[in-house]
Amino acid sequence: MTEHTKHSDEMKRITPVSSSGREVRVCDDDRNHAAERVRAAVVNGRLEISELDERLAAVYAARTMGELEAAGRGLPEPGPRDALVVDRVPTSRFALGMFGGFEREGEWVVPPKFTAWSIWGGGRLDLSEARFAEQETVIRAVALWGGTEIVVPDDIEVKVEGFGLFGVFGKRGARKIGKSGTPRVVIKGIAVFGGVVTKSKPVASPPQR
Repeated sequence: MTEHTKHSDEMKRITPVSSSGREVRVCDDDRNHAAERVRAAVVNGRLEISELDERLAAVYAARTMGELEAAGRGLPEPGPRDALVVDRVPTSRFALGMFGGFEREGEWVVPPKFTAWSIWGGGRLDLSEARFAEQETVIRAVALWGGTEIVVPDDIEVKVEGFGLFGVFGKRGARKIGKSGTPRVVIKGIAVFGGVVTKSKPVASPPQR
């Protein structure tokens, strides 16, 4: 036996054999992506909500790609409007418009509790492309001689509980969706000589293939 053959045999004993990368160790991003996939499957009805906790526990306990694939077995990759609840750090928790204005829009991550103040100014929160850190989000909006507009997509559940004192605290066309697993946004607060208005925005249909 040559030295080259001995070296090859030794390397085979030391190096584990990988089956299509299933033994590759996973990172936090891999687990978070798999968790979004599981939550999306609940939202679009592919997975019963009773299976959610068990699947997520398997995702976060996974150490290899093979174990992660087993946790997500039978579930497709989520579409652009499927994974609305994500495991990411919130983009912003507070907004203030004092003698000025504020705006949050685009693909920002909304925290479980968000506070918006409009004092002699105005603001706009656009949730139409946002993602949510938890299944339920509470937005506390206070308008004092100012105004705040909150734009919500029409594929989430919205509940308005605010109060208008010489002002307006209401909604325009924000409809409630009862589908299991849909993110829920509760808008609370007060408008004094001002207004907090929730406006519904239709979600664009995915392109036909």
